[in-house]
Amino acid sequence: MKTRKKRSRRGHGSAAGAKSAAGAEGAAVAEATTIAADAAVAKGAAIAGTAAAEAAGRGAGNDTDVVRDGFVLDFISGTKVLKETPRELVRQRIARALFHEYGVSVDDMEADFPAPVGGRRRRVDLAIFGSGEEHTPGNLQRVVVCRPEPKQNKRGAVKMRDYEQAAKDIDEIKPFFEEIEACQYGLWTNGLEFFFLRKKATKFQVDAEPIGDCGLPPTRRSRNVACSRGRERAGPTRRCCGPRSAAATTSSTATKACRRTPPSGSSSTSSSVGCDFDPFLIRASQMNMVMAGDGKGHLYHLNSLEFPKGHLANVKSAARAMPLGSADVVMTNPPFGSTIPVTDENILGPFDLAHIWERTEDGHFRNTGRLQGSVAPEVLFIERCLRWLKPGGRMGIVLPDGILGNPAAEYIRWWVLRHAWVLASVDLPVETFIVEANVNILTSLLFLKKKPDETINREAIGGPADYPIFMAVAEKVGFDRRGNTLYKRSPEGEERTREVEEVETVTLNGREVARTLRRKEKIVDDDLPEIARRYHAFRQKHPEPGA
Repeated sequence: MKTRKKRSRRGHGSAAGAKSAAGAEGAAVAEATTIAADAAVAKGAAIAGTAAAEAAGRGAGNDTDVVRDGFVLDFISGTKVLKETPRELVRQRIARALFHEYGVSVDDMEADFPAPVGGRRRRVDLAIFGSGEEHTPGNLQRVVVCRPEPKQNKRGAVKMRDYEQAAKDIDEIKPFFEEIEACQYGLWTNGLEFFFLRKKATKFQVDAEPIGDCGLPPTRRSRNVACSRGRERAGPTRRCCGPRSAAATTSSTATKACRRTPPSGSSSTSSSVGCDFDPFLIRASQMNMVMAGDGKGHLYHLNSLEFPKGHLANVKSAARAMPLGSADVVMTNPPFGSTIPVTDENILGPFDLAHIWERTEDGHFRNTGRLQGSVAPEVLFIERCLRWLKPGGRMGIVLPDGILGNPAAEYIRWWVLRHAWVLASVDLPVETFIVEANVNILTSLLFLKKKPDETINREAIGGPADYPIFMAVAEKVGFDRRGNTLYKRSPEGEERTREVEEVETVTLNGREVARTLRRKEKIVDDDLPEIARRYHAFRQKHPEPGA
């Protein structure tokens, strides 16, 4: 990694937007371009990786190593470097799942174990032995057959195997049941499909009986990686709102964020709500929130731009659960683009930003009272999210860079700075949404904090006070334009690794057992975690405005 300057092609991005907005709203954001001395935290530079972080990686000694292209770290042994094949990738995923989800120790696993079958030695892709027992055929309890993950077609779908193919897969495991008495369970998988089998022995034959899971007893487990989390205690409730729960991820992310223990040490409970126009995404989001551990999250099928009006079924119940001005945190990734404008006057009418604005002599803007013919939805979502917040509430929104830099959008930036403090602006690379959403434009993350009405009125008379803004540029997000995972590399081009210590507490045979596992893992080339760390450091030195 190396320090990089802000890219010239983004000259009208977040930093440029802040500068042009400062001209309209006094010096509110002028500080954003004058805190470069703060370890390059602001000014949108160097967050993609600093020379100091690079030196720390080199100075880690044995904790940092490299792996050549085409090779993978072996999770079972913790020391071997294996050739990266599709089959090996599936085996490594299964080994991790057995350890983390079912409590099987890596000491009780062995890859390519030679087992006597049919008068010859047949290698088991992944053999599992009794806890603490010697790795011999007599102690082999489970066998796992791994096959390469099937390739996807152009539509991203894979062909499912038919009955005859499934029967052949079962036959691959049956010989182990027949000839190894201790072997009681089997698994056939290609990474997408899983067939769990159990030995069914009768007086005359041995069969492989399909079962729903691997046959391991339920294991209660807690995991700690390099840090510990405090227990949650009763405290003030924070309401997390997702005006658009698209992709079934925003709401569950809000749930996890709201549940974290605040820095003050007093934890809080969460009340997560979300809405989306697509009923299918509502159902998917609901399941995602249940999987995230929040069965109390409320998701509503409605058009958030029409809210609190609208014709969809959940409007009335949503108005009671999530009225405007009630949210502590709002997070959204709205639909955006000039190809899907909002033209309905009934929707546009209540929005300030749906009107035509004109510049005044003092450099501010004035609402003319005339509606625009059409407005891009992301513009309306900015105002809708701010209206949903209570004073002092925070929001995060994904926006195209044009809003933050184009001269024609200056009235939007002026309106935002009038009604909110800008906490942070993070430029994202084009790869961020191109894989999942096929959005091939430059975007940014904008974080805002809503101003109380008395602050807005006071600043309208006396002008806004200066405050620093955190700005950063993320050049890598962990994957490329095709969705392939990117790893950090050494100067010679080899993939870098680091040693990670994981401490897990698992319940085995009715008693809790703490286990420590040290393994090397490849370092994903993602700038966002470093940006988050830098933001926390920035806030230690510069408290939030309005605090």
